[in-house]
Amino acid sequence: MARVVLVTGVSSPLATRVAQALSEEPGVRRVIGADSSSPSEDAPGVEYAHVDLHDGSLDRIVTDSGADLVLHLGLDTVNVPNREDNVLGTMRVLGAAQRSTTVRRLVVRSSATLDADDAAEVERHTRGLQRRRPDLSVAVLRFANLIGPSVRTPLTRYLDSRVVPTVLGSDPHVQFLHEDDGAEALVRMALSDGTGSFDVAGADSVPLSHCLRRVGGQRLPVPERGLRVLRGLARHGRIAYASSSASRAVRTELDTSGMDPEPLERVLDWSPSYSSVEAFDAYADSRRTSSRADRLRPVHVLALARATLGR
Repeated sequence: MARVVLVTGVSSPLATRVAQALSEEPGVRRVIGADSSSPSEDAPGVEYAHVDLHDGSLDRIVTDSGADLVLHLGLDTVNVPNREDNVLGTMRVLGAAQRSTTVRRLVVRSSATLDADDAAEVERHTRGLQRRRPDLSVAVLRFANLIGPSVRTPLTRYLDSRVVPTVLGSDPHVQFLHEDDGAEALVRMALSDGTGSFDVAGADSVPLSHCLRRVGGQRLPVPERGLRVLRGLARHGRIAYASSSASRAVRTELDTSGMDPEPLERVLDWSPSYSSVEAFDAYADSRRTSSRADRLRPVHVLALARATLGR
């Protein structure tokens, strides 16, 4: 029987690409893209469904569509402005899947670096769903730093800044995942029967200092202790961040050298086309075509207190 697929977070370019790719698969009859706003670009073959995090609309969409495959790709959706709504969105998706009589497979996008607190919550709730519904086939893809010409995340905004605060004495090695490989991994996993949690990253890693030299950012080393103090003040509402775009960007956990993509490669018989270096180079080259005024923005040091320390 032809599959019915539901993709959340479809206003993001990555989710839009995944939804379109799935709509072209011969075994897929229908693809519904759910989000609080419509895709930013045309998405032929994808039906848009508006979702409000604070009502039961997602349950209705799952029930009415008869979806048997759900991809939760909402981590980077710009319409989820804070951690509470991000986690709430995940709980809505997992709850709808648990209550559904038609959903048989669930693929969840997580992250090994950015939004680490959010990712931990996403994975914890997903494990809970697996315990309650052992009949569901569930896969979690833990992405390295997603990057590429069309990617806009707190990390890319951080890298695009004219003055880039860094932790004094720290030069983490970063693994990247090109957006093309990210979309390919999600589509392949959705159509497979692989289960479990998998790291997804390009081969090798890149020192953060190299990345900043490549894009022309001026480093501003800041002591880690000072950043922790500022982070604590901001968390209690005593100061405001001057740059919301960088407030969730880079933290000391940016070092992703411990990721292991081999289990994913064995399950899918596939590996990313871009290494971390090649993925970052593609991003850096794309920035050369944009105007300096558009891509170089100042970042206040207070923004990095949250960006680098995160928790």
